Amino acid sequence: MGIENAETEKGRQSARGLRKSAAMEEKKVEAQKGSDLAKGAERFDEHEKLRRQER
Repeated sequence: MGIENAETEKGRQSARGLRKSAAMEEKKVEAQKGSDLAKGAERFDEHEKLRRQER
Protein backbone atom coordinates (compact mmCIF):
# COMPACT_ATOMS: atom_id res chain seq x y z
CA MET A 1 0.00 0.00 0.00
CA GLY A 2 1.30 3.43 -0.89
CA ILE A 3 1.46 6.33 1.50
CA GLU A 4 -1.25 8.19 -0.37
CA ASN A 5 -3.56 5.14 -0.30
CA ALA A 6 -3.51 4.72 3.47
CA GLU A 7 -6.86 5.49 5.05
CA THR A 8 -5.61 6.77 8.41
CA GLU A 9 -2.72 8.89 9.64
CA LYS A 10 -1.36 5.86 11.49
CA GLY A 11 -1.38 3.93 8.21
CA ARG A 12 0.45 6.74 6.42
CA GLN A 13 3.09 6.83 9.16
CA SER A 14 3.54 3.07 8.90
CA ALA A 15 3.94 3.30 5.13
CA ARG A 16 6.55 6.06 5.50
CA GLY A 17 8.47 3.99 8.05
CA LEU A 18 8.41 0.92 5.82
CA ARG A 19 9.62 2.91 2.83
CA LYS A 20 12.42 4.48 4.89
CA SER A 21 13.62 1.14 6.30
CA ALA A 22 13.54 -0.46 2.84
CA ALA A 23 15.65 2.39 1.45
CA MET A 24 18.18 2.02 4.27
CA GLU A 25 18.38 -1.74 3.71
CA GLU A 26 18.90 -1.19 -0.02
CA LYS A 27 21.74 1.26 0.61
CA LYS A 28 23.37 -1.24 2.98
CA VAL A 29 23.17 -4.04 0.42
CA GLU A 30 24.47 -1.82 -2.39
CA ALA A 31 27.40 -0.76 -0.20
CA GLN A 32 28.26 -4.41 0.49
CA LYS A 33 28.00 -5.28 -3.18
CA GLY A 34 29.92 -2.23 -4.34
CA SER A 35 27.39 -1.24 -7.02
CA ASP A 36 23.70 -0.60 -7.51
CA LEU A 37 21.29 -3.49 -7.36
CA ALA A 38 19.82 -4.79 -10.61
CA LYS A 39 16.19 -4.13 -11.44
CA GLY A 40 13.42 -6.73 -11.47
CA ALA A 41 13.91 -10.38 -10.51
CA GLU A 42 17.70 -10.09 -10.57
CA ARG A 43 17.43 -7.52 -7.76
CA PHE A 44 15.76 -10.06 -5.48
CA ASP A 45 18.33 -12.73 -6.34
CA GLU A 46 21.28 -10.39 -5.65
CA HIS A 47 19.79 -9.25 -2.36
CA GLU A 48 19.20 -12.81 -1.16
CA LYS A 49 22.69 -13.91 -2.20
CA LEU A 50 24.28 -11.11 -0.18
CA ARG A 51 22.04 -11.84 2.79
CA ARG A 52 23.11 -15.49 2.82
CA GLN A 53 26.78 -14.45 2.77
CA GLU A 54 26.22 -12.45 5.97
CA ARG A 55 25.26 -15.57 7.91
